This record gives sequence, structure tokens and C-alpha cells, in this order.
Amino acid sequence: TNKAAIVDPGGDLQVLLATINTLGVDLEQIWLTHAHADHAGATAQLADKLSLPIVGPHVDDQWLIDSLPEQCAAFGLPRAEAFTPTRYLADHDTVTLGEHELRVRHTPGHTPGHVVFHSPSAKRAFVGDVLFAGSIGRTDFPRGDYDTLIRSIVERLWPMGDD
Repeated sequence: TNKAAIVDPGGDLQVLLATINTLGVDLEQIWLTHAHADHAGATAQLADKLSLPIVGPHVDDQWLIDSLPEQCAAFGLPRAEAFTPTRYLADHDTVTLGEHELRVRHTPGHTPGHVVFHSPSAKRAFVGDVLFAGSIGRTDFPRGDYDTLIRSIVERLWPMGDD
């Protein structure tokens, strides 16, 4: 269908716009797994420029969205604007793109409002910073919690399968 969503537009707005143009996709939505600046930094600009809805993360990350300007300053990143998502996500919600429906799992630990997008039919998951090849997301940032992250991985990611 050529319909697309962009997941976690952290920055480099001009690169993102050029890639969207090169691919020729019909970008319909912005999906956010969480609100650290490296995942949400270009969200407000992209949403404004292309009139896109912002879907996610869970409401428990609004405090991080509100602190985007400070996050960027602290890490030496280009300034990002705070925003309010068009739609917050909760555990067991779904998001739709064309004919595809993805399941949403609330996976706190890296951040309180972290979510994962899972497509069982495509055998794909967009996990943000919950899990990496050989590692897990950091929990040493404000409101991160190691035990909560491990519980999210065991109770919410592992049941998705390993294929």
C-alpha cells in the first residue's frame, strides 16, 4: 500500500525527510516507543512539517517529552521541542498501518512509559531501548528501574517468541 509510519524519529530531520522522499512512501503516522531525545527529538518538527499524528508512547513518559529541550542541552544534541501526543498508548492497544495491525505492549523499565510494537504475522517487533542483541536497555537514567525492565522482558517480550 506504500503507507508508512516512522518509529522513533530521534533527530536529523533533513535526513529523515530526504529518506521519506527517496522511498516515495506515504507517511501517515509517527510512532514512539519512548521519549528519550535520541528517539523523540525530531518528533515535533516532523509532525508539524508533515501534519502527522503522534502515536505513543504511554502517558507515563509525558514528563520526558516535556523535558526534551533540557535532555538535548544536557547531551549536546540539537534543540527539540516538547509536544503532546495525539494518542497515548496503553498495554494491549493496537496501531494500524494500511492493512497491518500491530499490538502494543507497555514495557516500563528503561522509561516508565516505554512501549513495544509487535506484529505476530510479520514476526517483527519494534522494541525501542528495551532489548538489544546481547544486552538490555539502560536503567540508570531518571525513573529507570532494572527490576521493572527485567519483568517487562520476561513477561511481555519473551511470550512474543524468538522468531
